[in-house]
Amino acid sequence: MTDDDLDAMAALLGDPNVMTFYPAPKTRQEAAAWIGWNQRNYAEHGYGLWIVETHDGQFVGDCGLTWQTVNDAPKLEVGYHVRHDLQGRGYATEAATACRDFAQEILGVSELVAIIHPLNAASRRVAEKIGMAHIGDETSSHAADRIVMGTEFAATA
Repeated sequence: MTDDDLDAMAALLGDPNVMTFYPAPKTRQEAAAWIGWNQRNYAEHGYGLWIVETHDGQFVGDCGLTWQTVNDAPKLEVGYHVRHDLQGRGYATEAATACRDFAQEILGVSELVAIIHPLNAASRRVAEKIGMAHIGDETSSHAADRIVMGTEFAATA
């Protein structure tokens, strides 16, 4: 991890607009811990969150696949954060689509979810655009209730 990577992620995760539906924006130290958690995901699973950039290398945000516990069951989740000034331009949908395809075609999972705060309409629209529908509510965590969007993939032979 370079200082530039940490700076970009700390700015993203520390932005109150980006983190509206989280308990609080993350400090620089919490952003570093987020990166460490992601590095552990790569070590354990071979994937996690990817940096999202424009074709010319401009930092947009992150998007990827992580295992989460939903109502006491492990579920593969697609998650995404986009810089506030770049939201609404399709970056999250494009990145989430690539993650959905990777989950289905490369990992061969049967289901993919997105865990979303009930008031986060923009995140819900991204999930819907990649083929997800509301499949339930996540109520077992210590956090506030969240909706669970999901899609199931047909088995491939």
